[in-house]
Amino acid sequence: MTFASLIALAAEEGAHHGGNAQAETFWIGAVAFIGFVALSLVTLSYRNVSNRHAHKAAAYTATHGTPTPEAHGH
Repeated sequence: MTFASLIALAAEEGAHHGGNAQAETFWIGAVAFIGFVALSLVTLSYRNVSNRHAHKAAAYTATHGTPTPEAHGH
């Protein structure tokens, strides 16, 4: 099969689509939206995590002292 006949065959198959393109591609957008919502919920679950353990931070500061800006740990 030559390249030209392959292109002609592909063009012929594309012309006989017959379905509703919007209905067939709806699920791609729906899956993407559901994935976005799921990842947003994961991101929102990390909100305010540092304040949940304020008693641990206060205990660490009492034991080790307040860190200086020069000792930032990097």
